[in-house]
Amino acid sequence: MTETDSVPSIAESAATGEIADIYADIRSVLCTSVVNLIWRNLATLPGALPWTWSTVRPLYIAAAAPHAEAVRRTLSLPDMPRLSTDTLMAAGIDRPALAAIRATLNSYHHTNALALVVLSALLERYDPSAGDVAQPSEAAPAADRTELPALPAMTALAPQVQRLIVELNQFGEDTDPSLIASMYRHLAYWPPYLAIIRTMLAPLQADGQLNALTRAARALGRAHGRALVSRLTPSEPPASLEAALASCKLFVEHPIARMTGICAILRRTMPE
Repeated sequence: MTETDSVPSIAESAATGEIADIYADIRSVLCTSVVNLIWRNLATLPGALPWTWSTVRPLYIAAAAPHAEAVRRTLSLPDMPRLSTDTLMAAGIDRPALAAIRATLNSYHHTNALALVVLSALLERYDPSAGDVAQPSEAAPAADRTELPALPAMTALAPQVQRLIVELNQFGEDTDPSLIASMYRHLAYWPPYLAIIRTMLAPLQADGQLNALTRAARALGRAHGRALVSRLTPSEPPASLEAALASCKLFVEHPIARMTGICAILRRTMPE
């Protein structure tokens, strides 16, 4: 396990050979500068990352985009007030910081919904479930390339910021808050923003709306996964298949489903 992650992982800076090549391809395909924790965790399992990425990559290239967009459009979000630019600037968040926060939210909004539907399709292939099959959106906007700052280690953050992230990470989580969502660590560059969103989200957590949103995201992911599963053509799986699927299920049902909804809420509350 790295000192920065809540599960075993191979950091981007430590990746070599085939793992480094796959990380570069993930960044290229997803139009982002970071490799999310699910992939870094799979890299610790023998053969899991090459097999999983080669299996789901074709979905990322084409078919998954309109299904991910359908998730973004149909997930019902609670009403929240929009923050004003003056509110954020009074808290010490200037315009460059505001632009960086917006870019961070946009990047996770893009990659979370894609991971939700793609990895749900993989789970449906090996552990099918009964239920509706969701329809894709007619179109999906092309993603802009996003450069995010380096992901800070939890140990590098002030103790009060660490505690704030741990608290935020429990919002919308019904059974397993062990995986720290990377989005909160990226947003830790701006502690006042974390404090603001904690205050905004706390009432939704208290009355159960965030947990309900997570459950809705899980269900949507599975419904779109059922629509995509026939497009998968996996090769012979590695010996680590069971562990790889367990990892995918843990991430899909917890941080990915949870943050698909919460990130969407936060984007909606940003100043126009």
